Amino acid sequence: MADEPLVLGIETSCDETGVGIVRGTTLLADAVASSVDEHARFGGVVPEVASRAHLEAMVPTVERALKEAGVSAKDLDGIAVTAGPGLAGALLVGVSAAKAYAYALGKPLYGVNHLASHICVDQLEHGPLPEPTMALLVSGGHSSLLLSSDITSDVRPMGATIDDAAGEAFDKIARVLNLGFPGGPVIDRYAREGDPEAIAFPRGLTGPRDPAYDFSFSGLKTAVARWIEAKRAAGEEVPVRDVAASFQEAVVDVLTRKAVRACKDEGVDHLMIGGGVAANSRLRALAQERCERAGIRLRVPRPKLCTDNGAMVAALGAEMVARGRAASSWDLSADSSLPVTDPHVPGQIHAHDHDHVHEVSKDNLYS
Repeated sequence: MADEPLVLGIETSCDETGVGIVRGTTLLADAVASSVDEHARFGGVVPEVASRAHLEAMVPTVERALKEAGVSAKDLDGIAVTAGPGLAGALLVGVSAAKAYAYALGKPLYGVNHLASHICVDQLEHGPLPEPTMALLVSGGHSSLLLSSDITSDVRPMGATIDDAAGEAFDKIARVLNLGFPGGPVIDRYAREGDPEAIAFPRGLTGPRDPAYDFSFSGLKTAVARWIEAKRAAGEEVPVRDVAASFQEAVVDVLTRKAVRACKDEGVDHLMIGGGVAANSRLRALAQERCERAGIRLRVPRPKLCTDNGAMVAALGAEMVARGRAASSWDLSADSSLPVTDPHVPGQIHAHDHDHVHEVSKDNLYS
């Protein structure tokens, strides 16, 4: 246990300031400071507000994680940070903080990919990832099918959304229904009391000539919004629960159908689902039902690990250390459009850089 890498991870790609600490595949701390309430009045995440919130929350959240884990910063084997994709300003706060901690502590720095981290976090709950791993990632900014033979170096895109991501569609429909922000949890809650078959909403990109693994939720979003507008124009009451349930069913039907198809086509006998929308209760239930029918093993982390968090970044960082991957160089920068094919941003730190770092850190707060 003590020989496994002890890594601190920093996540600031959107509105969550997440700091996690793991030892190998064991979660020691998962501290999160959310600015979601500050964005709610705008109906969505405001990048400048998010960046300022990260600045204010960073140091207290790091201190809270270290205390929760019961470890000293000087005992860390590395610092991992989300380098992208995400909001540029928010990412810069996290990358800058990670550089500062790594430099002061004399520890290697690992800039990692947000999407690959969402896959790797499952190791903290269900043990080492099978290789290859088929992953369905669904969040406010991403809806992707990915195949990974090595989470630290080889992630291949199978399919992605061509317009709105699933989480984005949830937010927009919640706004049309006047249910507030974020939309995912509230739609899920209302849908539990509604009829998923009450309204026949369209399933995008499911025709015989459509791309097998790509997603589209823009047409669905428009269809739902127009249906609601027509009801209101006719002076009729909108059945919010039935709309929520029918909309949600259309989304998760497409997601699970395409994910199971990808597993079958690639000969992969398991499916991992991650990202914020993976916390959706209906997505979990339908995925379990369809996977069991297809003889596929389903792996879904608990809801708290599905949303953005520092634990997932630390998990991928620990895997980088364990597999001897090159650390990132000190000129690591945030990349808001970092492709998923780059699980991490390498570039070996030179030996003399480390010597200087240790010299600088001798009398610092964490030595």
